[in-house]
Amino acid sequence: MAKWNLDPSHSEVQFKVKHMVISTVTGSFDNFEATAESNSDDFSDAKFEFAAHVNTVNTKNADRDNHLKSDDFFAAEKFPEMKFESTSGIENGKIDGTLEIRGEKRPITLDADFGGVIKDPYGYSRAGFEFSGDINRKDFGLGWSQVTEAGGLVVSDKVKLLVNLEFTKA
Repeated sequence: MAKWNLDPSHSEVQFKVKHMVISTVTGSFDNFEATAESNSDDFSDAKFEFAAHVNTVNTKNADRDNHLKSDDFFAAEKFPEMKFESTSGIENGKIDGTLEIRGEKRPITLDADFGGVIKDPYGYSRAGFEFSGDINRKDFGLGWSQVTEAGGLVVSDKVKLLVNLEFTKA
């Protein structure tokens, strides 16, 4: 299988979650790794893995980031990584895999947008992907919750994952 290495300067791992029912907060992980292996040009036989270091969560608010690192959410000291491992290649715009957060592993199907393969000006082959999907954070032990006076959740249970990855062929 051909191995593909992550280009971190052209990649990102983000999440979006509703706050107080009325707005969306976007966060990212500043430190993560990913690999891909494939023999096919369409990545239908590909194996993808990525791991985000949850201690590098960044929502542009230090207090919120520290709360997310705490036992209320990611428990970063005990569970330092959020991991995804594919169990299928990309087929019909989807990819199956296992997502692990806080030691909880769950099957997940993500939308997979394969941007294609190109040769860059330096002669390297590059491939780009956007993976996205929704999870219920409580399925992974991120159970902290408060309710507003109006009865809405301070933090929604539904979280949207957005993973943009660019690779160079090894």
